[in-house]
Amino acid sequence: MTDPASTPARPAAPAHPDGPARPDGERGCLRVVLALPFGVLTLIAAYFCWTAMSIRPSGSWDDDAYGGIVLSCVVTVAAAGSATALWLLPSVRRVVGWGWVAPALVLGVTAAVRWAVSD
Repeated sequence: MTDPASTPARPAAPAHPDGPARPDGERGCLRVVLALPFGVLTLIAAYFCWTAMSIRPSGSWDDDAYGGIVLSCVVTVAAAGSATALWLLPSVRRVVGWGWVAPALVLGVTAAVRWAVSD
């Protein structure tokens, strides 16, 4: 018989056959799912911010152009605010970093400045 003290110790097998489980193993899928609303809201904000920046009133009497600027700015600020509100949820904030919400915030601030300057 062999002496148990003289046999080399075998390393312990991992608890899971694929290796140790990561605590954030499912976050990659959740990040992809959350990318859709952030992407859509950012694209909406970008389009309406571009519209607000590209509208040029013909003169001080051009109320329709000023109304279009205000409407575009309101939609941009609303889309950026919605993206920010979504990001402020604790469950979303754990998965999605600032990089997802920063473009919408920049567009919202740009639209707010355009709105303030247009009056």
